[in-house]
Amino acid sequence: MTIRSDRDHGQRYRPRMSCLKKLEATVVQMQDPSTGVKGTDQKLNVTIIPHVITGQDIVAWITKNMNIDSDEAQAFGTMLVAFGYIYPLQDHKKLVLRPDGSLYRFQTPYFWPVQKWKAEDTDYAIYLAKRNIRKKGVLDAYEQEEYNKLHKWMNHKWDFIVMQAKEQYHAGKARQKADRVVFDCQERAYWIVHRPPPQTHSAMDYGLDRHIDPNAEEKKTYDYYRRIIIYTQQAVMRSRVKSSVSLGALAKYITTFKNHDPFLVPCLPSNPWQTDDDSYWELNTPDVEIPTKMRVERWSFSFYELLNDPRGRADFKIFLKKEFSGENLAFWEAAEELKWGTAASMSEKAEHIFKTFLAPGAPRWINIDGRTMGLTVKGLEHPHRYVLDAAQTHIFMLMKKDTFYRYLKSPVYKEMQKKAISPAPHNFSEAQLQQNMRNRRPSIDPIITWQKEQEEKAKAEAASGPVDIKKLMASKLDRK
Repeated sequence: MTIRSDRDHGQRYRPRMSCLKKLEATVVQMQDPSTGVKGTDQKLNVTIIPHVITGQDIVAWITKNMNIDSDEAQAFGTMLVAFGYIYPLQDHKKLVLRPDGSLYRFQTPYFWPVQKWKAEDTDYAIYLAKRNIRKKGVLDAYEQEEYNKLHKWMNHKWDFIVMQAKEQYHAGKARQKADRVVFDCQERAYWIVHRPPPQTHSAMDYGLDRHIDPNAEEKKTYDYYRRIIIYTQQAVMRSRVKSSVSLGALAKYITTFKNHDPFLVPCLPSNPWQTDDDSYWELNTPDVEIPTKMRVERWSFSFYELLNDPRGRADFKIFLKKEFSGENLAFWEAAEELKWGTAASMSEKAEHIFKTFLAPGAPRWINIDGRTMGLTVKGLEHPHRYVLDAAQTHIFMLMKKDTFYRYLKSPVYKEMQKKAISPAPHNFSEAQLQQNMRNRRPSIDPIITWQKEQEEKAKAEAASGPVDIKKLMASKLDRK
């Protein structure tokens, strides 16, 4: 590795720095000579490696000191391995903690993520060139591919990269063999974390760099204290809820959604991220014809859950059509489109909403109180995104308090409960999981999905448009 200083300008802001510092404190406790994980000298191939620990000792220490069960301790240990605080000595490519006699070592603090060294392509090219020299041209397949790419991209300074690699290689040969093996394992573990093999998740993938340091302390200026005072005043004036009421509501919410939480209950028929089988996604597509029982059951939890599901909203539209009150949901959807749509189409949408729902004699006139109607019509003279909030809230509460409960008791919802399917869980073997991984296929292009949604929206608008009674009666008379 290229030696860096604390004033290196390649530092990047890490959004998870507070989490990493907590992990660092835990690792420091684990390395305590008296209360930490006990390490021993182990023979790896023909070399004696000092301070080696086993996976079962790590799990036992975490279980004892954190007062958690073995499964949680193994998951926490795997997180330590994934972030590079502990590295395996035998199977470098699999950054997981095995609760057996597998050998591990603590990573040197120089390679810890809290150092905020950015894993640059130049350093990676030097590392691959050094491994290429040591292995005499025999690299792993993915390393060879990366080596060729970097050689092509950095051809203008490849002589410098090879020179650095040779110097580091000769400096490493001057060390004792045990120290040389330990350093090679540490460096390889660092690059496995920051440049993982294909189809492997990287724990250090934190997205784009931030322009503002979230870890920097804000300067205590006059504006800072003024904001603190305003926030405190608002917090004092805010109405409070009794702890018994809030805890009761929280307990009720947890009881209601317990069976629908994928962290507590396994996905049916299987978790696509673990089995590479997309049956779960196909059964839960927005426009699926027959939904699952879990999905239909969730519609009854709250009116918001019903509207948030496109399939549930479509079923609710069928009920409203039979109740001759479809204009309420149509107005709520139009207000949502105005709120989240583009600024260029705002005036046109506002005019269309006024003519369709609010104007005297409108084809789909909505029934709201006079005060709300007056405020909304006056606001439409200079439309903005939230001009329909008052009317939309009024319609939402009307549907929530009356129409929603009638829908849950209606034959439409009961028929959907009968037709809903309950998929059987998949029991894939290891061979089938490997076959599913080889048969992965790309998902549908987002453009095709968007075009399909636009076509369905156009069909829905055409079906829910105003009906000309005169033409309808004339066509009936002609048929007679």
